Amino acid sequence: MNETAPLRARAEIDLSALRANVRTLRALASGAAFMAVVKADAYGHGMIPCARAALEAGATWLGTATPEEALALRAAGFGPDQARVMCWLWTPGGPWREGIEADLDIAVSGMWALREVTAAARRAGRPARIQLKADTGLGRNGCQPADWPELIGESLAAQAEGLVQVTGLWSHFACADEPGHPSIQAQLALFREMVTYAEERGVRPEVRHIANSPGTLTLPETHFDLVRPGIAMYGISPSPAVGTSADLGLRPVMTLSASLALVKHVPGGHGVSYGHHYVTAGGTTLGLIPVGYGDGIPRHASGTGPVLVGGKLRTVAGRIAMDQFVVDLGGDEPPAGAEAVLFGPGDRGEPTAEDWAQAAGTIAYEIVTRIGTRVPRVYVNERPEGDERCDGEERCDGERSGRDAGPGGGRRAGTD
Repeated sequence: MNETAPLRARAEIDLSALRANVRTLRALASGAAFMAVVKADAYGHGMIPCARAALEAGATWLGTATPEEALALRAAGFGPDQARVMCWLWTPGGPWREGIEADLDIAVSGMWALREVTAAARRAGRPARIQLKADTGLGRNGCQPADWPELIGESLAAQAEGLVQVTGLWSHFACADEPGHPSIQAQLALFREMVTYAEERGVRPEVRHIANSPGTLTLPETHFDLVRPGIAMYGISPSPAVGTSADLGLRPVMTLSASLALVKHVPGGHGVSYGHHYVTAGGTTLGLIPVGYGDGIPRHASGTGPVLVGGKLRTVAGRIAMDQFVVDLGGDEPPAGAEAVLFGPGDRGEPTAEDWAQAAGTIAYEIVTRIGTRVPRVYVNERPEGDERCDGEERCDGERSGRDAGPGGGRRAGTD
């Protein structure tokens, strides 16, 4: 592959923006440790490079959903001396022993999980680090208040036997992205009660935590010992009600662009894409953008998705197909290969992930996370500012990494 050739499509990941976002969020919760949530391949941004950048900016914990994600972090060299790694979505028969031997912090939400992790600890010959999750009102994972006494009692018994170490007590908000929602204070009060119950019976957690991105941004009373920002770390607001990225001092990390595959003249009355849901009003030019729902572009944004081409905002014309969609260029004639920007920080007038979320009737989390593996991640500003390895040719924050700052500049996924 020609490393300097323009790509069909690219998701450019600005690691300096990610580091800046982490610093901004850390400043809001300066009394708490920082867990960088890198689940789901860092919300589509690339787990390993983003984890590294977050640690460079001061994170000391990494958070994943699945044990496989957590084990992949350890395999990539993120050892216990570099970061604590926590994972919370376990199922029966999971890789408990591997998690224990990798020194993961393992979430336990019920008795079945405690039984499996203690059995694995016996086989491993070492205690498991476990964090007990309380269901304070979200109604997903976590232990119900009625079952909390049993889980606490059995966990303390297992700890006395040397099978576990209870390292954390935690929970998760249901509506923290809706400022003023009554469930926020109700959950917080219940969390305090459940923590107090555990501590009165002898649990001595290293960390107590409940703050997700909106909690970190807007609810300082929820910060406790640790905060767990996810989407905000990638520069995206958790919801319009909380504020825009700019309002919150955050910068979107991902810019998704593609190269025009074709520009052509068509007459008026010409149908465009499947079903002819768009018909040209008169003679015009059409631009073919070579990404589609197979790349994670939401089909629900057919006819509404915004794209910047030739310095002008365009709208998806007709249906988004698996591999491509069309925009009406209104007679403009950019050349094949010209850049089409689907979303980014908005600096150049391009749409944002939030714009696409509104066009598709979803949330910005889904827009970035669903961008598929056919779209290469190209990492820029990989080295932290002030890195002594920087020189006049390979620059750091504020400039692209790699020597070619053109369409093929930056480093592609898999070469890091």
